Amino acid sequence: MSISKGDKLPAATLIHLGGDGPEPVDLAARTAGRKVVIFAVPGAYTGVCTNAHVPSFIRTADKFVAKGVEEIMCISVNDPFVMSAWGESTGAAAAGITMLADAESALTKAMGMTFTAAPAGLIDRSKRYAMLVEDGTITLLNEEESPGECDISAGEALLAAM
Repeated sequence: MSISKGDKLPAATLIHLGGDGPEPVDLAARTAGRKVVIFAVPGAYTGVCTNAHVPSFIRTADKFVAKGVEEIMCISVNDPFVMSAWGESTGAAAAGITMLADAESALTKAMGMTFTAAPAGLIDRSKRYAMLVEDGTITLLNEEESPGECDISAGEALLAAM
């Protein structure tokens, strides 16, 4: 069963590559008492993720901040080294987007948001979505029908829905 609007985020520890190496990020603690945007992609360096999804949040980052969003997080079922390098290469890190690895797909599975496309080498990856989270509760969730689409989960669409 997929998570939906009004649900609390499941407990999960993600990984961020910090200055001293991989650092755990307790998602519940990170979202407690805060207004954040989380968007998830099927894979770093993949076409739609790199050319459409991440750029949409780079373009809209300032507008989200103007609406009181304290942090924008990008989550993918990848390792933290890949997420960090991808954040640098796309400009997401420079735009202030926090790149987080769900290395074991634990959060993605707990949310019921996994899909597998074995011919493409994508196993237990995240569906494409974007959500607004307030104090750990999902207040807006835009999930794409297909991982190859980036319409309702784009930064502009989430911003318009707020």
